[in-house]
Amino acid sequence: MVSKCAAPMAFPDKQGRKIRLQVKRLSCSESSFPCPFRPRCSRRHQFPPFLRPRPVYPPSVPSFDIVSKVNSMEIENAVNQARKELATRFDFKGSTASITLDKSEIKLAAEDQFKLRTLEDMILGRLAKRGISLKSVEKAEPEISPLGHGRQVIKIKQGIESTVAKQITGFIRDSKFKVTTQIQGDEVRVTGKSRDELQTVIGAVRAKEFPVPVQFVNFRD
Repeated sequence: MVSKCAAPMAFPDKQGRKIRLQVKRLSCSESSFPCPFRPRCSRRHQFPPFLRPRPVYPPSVPSFDIVSKVNSMEIENAVNQARKELATRFDFKGSTASITLDKSEIKLAAEDQFKLRTLEDMILGRLAKRGISLKSVEKAEPEISPLGHGRQVIKIKQGIESTVAKQITGFIRDSKFKVTTQIQGDEVRVTGKSRDELQTVIGAVRAKEFPVPVQFVNFRD
């Protein structure tokens, strides 16, 4: 059943003329706004957009995210520099040794275990010079074939693992800071009422040693 209590309304425009709007009458199940014409009306009606209540958002609070990310361009630059060094090394002249980058994995190959170890030292040194922390480097065990050929994969870790994220949130909680922490995937969000308190948390986390390097991003006021 359609309610009969809706009525035309008149609103003055900028020139003082009255504009009459006929409110569309709908049944209770078709609308989500209470009827303003009869306080006791149990029906609900559709209203023009400018009459609809605006959503009320909760006030924003300062926050930031703790992440552990490695710039992919820096990884690529380190690999390219290692390749150039490999091409000019006298002890690798005529060698089939290679350095390959596959997304976040660096694959090494050489004729023997000694040259494979030299490639490993070469790539780790280049990564360090590009500002990549060795905490982000995960080295797999070398694979040596019966003929003596060696292969190895060096993985660059991205993001904070759940175990490390729990260490970070536990450290912040035990330090009695007036903030809240939340693990969001491979990141940790820290929220607090005071920006000064957040800066104190940043200083404490930066001074603490964790298994991975951490950065602080996405500051919000």
